[in-house]
Amino acid sequence: MSENELVPIGTFMNHIQADLAQGALETAGIECAISADDAGGQWAGGGRIRLLVREEDAKRAMEILNSPGENL
Repeated sequence: MSENELVPIGTFMNHIQADLAQGALETAGIECAISADDAGGQWAGGGRIRLLVREEDAKRAMEILNSPGENL
């Protein structure tokens, strides 16, 4: 998966939330990646942690993450 094919579908406050969302999407068969500019978790508070999916998967991914059972 090349980064130019990816679109952000969510921004998270920490890696735990991003990892949970990534796991939910991967369980549903949606390939995704995490992009963070927080110095590998060393810079707390200012970094953005984004979850990226292919553009064609974005709508379904958002539906999964926004479903009542996910609470992400």
